[in-house]
Amino acid sequence: MTLLRRRPRRSSGGRTALAASFLCLAALTACSDGDGGSSGDATPSASPSSPAVGGTRITIKDFTFGPADLTVRPGAKVTVVNEDSTAHTVTATGAKPFDTGTIGPGRTATFTAPSKTGGYPYFCTIHPSMKGSLTVR
Repeated sequence: MTLLRRRPRRSSGGRTALAASFLCLAALTACSDGDGGSSGDATPSASPSSPAVGGTRITIKDFTFGPADLTVRPGAKVTVVNEDSTAHTVTATGAKPFDTGTIGPGRTATFTAPSKTGGYPYFCTIHPSMKGSLTVR
């Protein structure tokens, strides 16, 4: 006759604590904007921002672009976040080296800054009074 041995049951307390720790870490990571700051929103500024290293953000809120004047490096990834209750675009004037297309409320879009240095005014094609400027240097 062969006797079967049962393995002792492990307490689920250790797994629960591990899962809770993981969830806290994931929540903290999701709140970070990746550049050491505590806020994911770009702060509106009267003067151009310094060139971005890995990319940057334009936030649309209350029918304004924030920041209105932004400076980035050539080829930088620019993320546009629409926090308004209506759709908007970020469309360069002239030769249109960038155009996000329509960004719905609560949505984001990303475009690549031109590789040629210079100033690139932009506006919202849906609300032409909304204007901003991207400087590439």
